[in-house]
Amino acid sequence: MSTDRETGGRGPRRADARTNRERILNVAEEVFGKGGRSASTEEVARLAGVGIATVFRHFPTKAVLLEAVLAQRFHRLRERAESLFDATDPGTAFFGFFRHLVTDAPGKIAIGEALLEAGGDDSGDAAQESAGLRRAVGVLLQQAQRAGAVRDDVELPEVYALLVATSQASARTHLGEEVRDRMLAVVFDGLASLRAR
Repeated sequence: MSTDRETGGRGPRRADARTNRERILNVAEEVFGKGGRSASTEEVARLAGVGIATVFRHFPTKAVLLEAVLAQRFHRLRERAESLFDATDPGTAFFGFFRHLVTDAPGKIAIGEALLEAGGDDSGDAAQESAGLRRAVGVLLQQAQRAGAVRDDVELPEVYALLVATSQASARTHLGEEVRDRMLAVVFDGLASLRAR
């Protein structure tokens, strides 16, 4: 069994701290993704199995915690998009990821609103991760266009505007799955190349 002296007093503690931080972030993502502004750091601490002091040791304010949660969510979405870069069917990859982002939107928007309510903003790490996600969507779009699945007269700005609009509609109007799927079918029909229809 190692002692503090053998590890320099840092090894196991650093590992425990990393584990606690990751657990707090993952729990906070779930708690604020479901509860939004009404969720609390106390609930996060309880579900993560740590004291509230541990939460604030890692994240000095609720806003800092929420920005880290939002950054983590964007990071995970970007990684998922990048994992589709080598898909054998770029059209299916693009439209499938578009659908995933719309389905994921209610939780992400709830976290963003909780961040603003806590006095924070998404201009730090979250903004960088969001920009990375946007670039990844752009790659998927270009690949789908080269494959002839998406019309070639659209560019990322208007496609991303459609993505944001459908995401907001899905989250704010609490669309049922059937209505959301019909809405996406209309959007996808508009984006599809004539050859793919």
